Amino acid sequence: MTAHRTATAAVVALTAPLLLLSSACPASAHGAPTSPVSRVFACSPEGGAANRSAACRAAVAANGAPFTAWDNLRVAGVNGRDREVIPDGRLCSGGLPAYKGLDLARADFPSTRMTPGASFTLAYSSTIAHTGTFRLYLTKPGYDPNRPLRWSDLPARPFATATDPALVDGAYRIRAKLPADRTGRQMLFTVWQNTSTPDTYYSCSDVVLSGGPAASTPTRSAGAPAGTGTSSGGRGAHSPSAVPAAPSSPAVASASGVTSAPASSEAASSVTASPAAAARTDDLTPAADSTSGGGATLPLAAGGAAALLLTAGVAVTLRRRR
Repeated sequence: MTAHRTATAAVVALTAPLLLLSSACPASAHGAPTSPVSRVFACSPEGGAANRSAACRAAVAANGAPFTAWDNLRVAGVNGRDREVIPDGRLCSGGLPAYKGLDLARADFPSTRMTPGASFTLAYSSTIAHTGTFRLYLTKPGYDPNRPLRWSDLPARPFATATDPALVDGAYRIRAKLPADRTGRQMLFTVWQNTSTPDTYYSCSDVVLSGGPAASTPTRSAGAPAGTGTSSGGRGAHSPSAVPAAPSSPAVASASGVTSAPASSEAASSVTASPAAAARTDDLTPAADSTSGGGATLPLAAGGAAALLLTAGVAVTLRRRR
């Protein structure tokens, strides 16, 4: 009897930490755009100088808490019914109270300078790969940033989509072409509808459109962390820190702008990124976040080890009883 108890206790002692580790690390998707920089990332603790801007300070104050979980702005069970589920005026927060500060109607949120009608690359930092479709919308001409973003401010159809792009070096990179008939401050609204999870992600990226296709040049703002696509605070146009890109790419997006050939069409385009194409664009690594869940490998390995040990313990116990 003593041997039986000793074997059982040993199995429990070995497997308990692994089971706890597995339950503490859920495998769920996380992400947000870092170039053009999204409000949630710019105003997060990882946003560098941007999170000290007046608009970000006001957003955090309205929120009642910092945007630590910048990669977790998601709503489950939407299933493409975005305009039915997410209320007007709450698009940037996805209707979630934990992100309500992002819905403030202000014209001084950290922004990214871009070029109308030019090609660019949206970098969507993510911690776990998932399948799904990205839909990119740009506010209509006449958009007023001093009013809460409404569905009527966005076209019925996205100007670009991307289905199941590859997650490379911690980011999805989506090539698209901006509409040519927008100028001034606009909102780039990104919807990521997962197909491997029930979640849909929403994000708002403030952009300032000006110049011709060759007008934008990469710049780096002082104080902003390199390689994150964040911008500095202040009113009007901003120049977020540039992200290095391979010179072989003919049209490379940086957080501060786009250098590209002139746009040939404003119709919605469908883009599927490949690892080879992604390797030619910017290289972003998501910031560490204790709420992000890490990756799925560790929990699966822990669970498998626990199962093996439990099986071994049962076998030992049965053998002892015989």
